[in-house]
Amino acid sequence: MKKIFIILIVALAIKFNANAQGCVAIKSNGGYCMANHDSANKKQNFTLSINHRYFRSYKHFVGTAEQKQRTEGGTEVVNYAHTTDFNLNKTLKNGWSVSIDVPVIANNRSSLYEHGGKSRHSTKSFGLGDVRLAAYKWIIDPVRMKKANVQIGLGLKLPTGDYKYADKFFVNDSTNILGPVDQSIQLGDGGLGFTTEINAYYNIIKNLSAYGNFYYLVNPREQNGTSTARGSAPSVTAVRYGSDVMSVPDQYMYRAGLNYTVKHLTVSGGVRKECLTVKDLFGGSNGFRRPGYIVSVEPGVTYEFKKISAYAYVPFAVKRNRTQSVPDKNRTKITGVYAQGDAAFADYALNIGLTFKF
Repeated sequence: MKKIFIILIVALAIKFNANAQGCVAIKSNGGYCMANHDSANKKQNFTLSINHRYFRSYKHFVGTAEQKQRTEGGTEVVNYAHTTDFNLNKTLKNGWSVSIDVPVIANNRSSLYEHGGKSRHSTKSFGLGDVRLAAYKWIIDPVRMKKANVQIGLGLKLPTGDYKYADKFFVNDSTNILGPVDQSIQLGDGGLGFTTEINAYYNIIKNLSAYGNFYYLVNPREQNGTSTARGSAPSVTAVRYGSDVMSVPDQYMYRAGLNYTVKHLTVSGGVRKECLTVKDLFGGSNGFRRPGYIVSVEPGVTYEFKKISAYAYVPFAVKRNRTQSVPDKNRTKITGVYAQGDAAFADYALNIGLTFKF
């Protein structure tokens, strides 16, 4: 069977920070993983995957409605997000494997409203993201079943990324204020999280197979104590509605599609959804977050050498939705006027990488 790789990213980010790709702030959080069909059928020792994800978010949405006046008026927030994931996987006996994922993140955020509203300035963040440890098991005996299989995974997301990363915000030509950067470019979320994964494939005919992935990050911690006031005192309204401190949200991703292989080349096509939830499965959901989701079509290509594989996947957004957060709902209830914040999304994300087999 040809080696077919399934790329899994969460957020991620996700750094994603995105969106799935943008201000929705889906972190990478070790959200990059690789389920190698061939590893279910052959004995391997170690696999090192190095994946880089880039996106530029700038289109603002409230719900599914694009706020075109932001870009037309030059007031849009622009995030440039780079995340490099180093994923080391060890194949064990009887279909078991373990992995560690270490993300390194570099972000740049350009805006007017965070710097007095009259001129555009930037804040940045760089460093280690949230490391993830995971264990995986193929459900069916991989030696006897090569046509199809399902893999489940459980993981631990560690709060290793700086969730209070600070930079200087412009006030005037002689004054800057040091404060925590926006949630969308924080390096971590401050929560000890738990991940669940399902990876599956089915070989339809000789060169054609189907794949599916599901990833969910459970974050029981409600808030991480990081202020959203950018170094200043929080506003009365932010405190009243509960958006003065950053939340620690759940997030999930799923993707499915087809792979067609010709010799060493595999061409992929599928759909992908990344979501930062309004409410968490466990724990409270108060605090500032930009919930929402992005649905994308995801073409990709993989080329295999003897011990190295190179790949590129580029999900293009077809639907973006910034949903109503808990503070939005609190404001709506208190004032009697419907409130819903916005978020900036990217048009596409670029995922490129190399996989080394040892």
